[in-house]
Amino acid sequence: MATATKPEFIERDLAHLIHPLHSRPTHEGGHVWVGGEGAVLFDADGKEFIDALAGLWNVVAGHGRNELAEAAAEQMKQLGYCSGYAGSSNPRAIELAEKLASITYPSINRFFFTSGGGEATETSIKVARSYWKLRGKPAKTKVISRQWAYHGVTLAAMSATGIKGYWPLFEPRVPGFTHIPSPYPYRYKAADGASQGIAAANELEQAILHEGAENVAMFLAEPVQGAGGVLVPQDDYFRRIRQICDQYEVLFAADEVITGFGRTGKLFALDHWGVEPDLMQFAKAITSGYFPFGGVGVNDEIASTLDESPSPWMHAFTYSSHPVGCALALRNLRIIEEEGFPQQAAEKGEYLLRCLEQALGDHPHVGEVRGKGLMCAVELVKDRLTKEEFPVTDKIGARVHAETQKRGVFSRLRGDVYCLAPPIVTTRDQLDRIADVLKESVEAVLG
Repeated sequence: MATATKPEFIERDLAHLIHPLHSRPTHEGGHVWVGGEGAVLFDADGKEFIDALAGLWNVVAGHGRNELAEAAAEQMKQLGYCSGYAGSSNPRAIELAEKLASITYPSINRFFFTSGGGEATETSIKVARSYWKLRGKPAKTKVISRQWAYHGVTLAAMSATGIKGYWPLFEPRVPGFTHIPSPYPYRYKAADGASQGIAAANELEQAILHEGAENVAMFLAEPVQGAGGVLVPQDDYFRRIRQICDQYEVLFAADEVITGFGRTGKLFALDHWGVEPDLMQFAKAITSGYFPFGGVGVNDEIASTLDESPSPWMHAFTYSSHPVGCALALRNLRIIEEEGFPQQAAEKGEYLLRCLEQALGDHPHVGEVRGKGLMCAVELVKDRLTKEEFPVTDKIGARVHAETQKRGVFSRLRGDVYCLAPPIVTTRDQLDRIADVLKESVEAVLG
């Protein structure tokens, strides 16, 4: 329960905290969340909001899950922390790795645990570089990712991230990172006569040839680009990506930090297209956000190469294999299985997409309504026919976001793209409300 008024909380916050994506003007009108239940968050001023982005894409099981709190408390009583460095382990870490091996892509059976997605990206980059050095190809160090990608904001992860707004204050970026166009079906223009998906995938081949295949270690991609605006690839895209990576000996790392554990309607998103990666990053939904936790799964060949190294693999985090995080992840995976989250996401996502299309599909400033599973987006444009975007100075997305908050829905944007990924436990009535609020808010701003 709140112990101060919201203005008092905000005043104290402004005096002592620096926030992610820090912006004092934004924060002066912000929220102080004091509780949650299911898909609803409670603000310190007593207002309720549908959490339409599940925290930051992660609270799939919803707020207030006592069984997750109990799993964490039970493990804390038994063993709150121990090192995960070579020479030390704990039962929960072993059990979680076994569980993940049984549910992830068949060739991925070994796992390195982190505190979140950014650390997972850093780990993938270092796995790839070390793998090629151990294989006698030390020049293979470069990483190719995509425009509109989000892979975290630690320095190397930020350099892989393809959203330019994250760069200016922190440049120069780490050298050795290249971005190719996103397949972005609404905006990608295929120029070579191939299908849009094949043409977009062939951008990778062109980049590899430009950099020299002997220099490229890894291609890093989200199966569905989340923070970049819920960009769902064409059905032929990732099959071609896999062919290119195999042809040029480039590791394919799937960033399933947002898409993993059921969000897209499959337990892991590349299963939609029958493709396996060499590395798989995960975080967010594995603990439903109740504990900072993530990791990287690697295929058997990579794992055996690391095993055979004549010297230690000098990559480490203090909180790798944290026993409390592992215990909570195991309990959360039971919830995901027992409550059928992938199937729920498929059905509820289809329903939400239909509601959004009915509510906004004909609006003259709605360019596209899109989604995959229970992650959707509405892209607002100045001209529907030409797909012309609004001037940035118009701040259309921010104004729509302000209107949705007045009506009790909270989410996030990418410019003028309004993103939605509520908890999997969100009810149909709440999905109806999300669509109604977004319709009312778009009309309030754009008529």
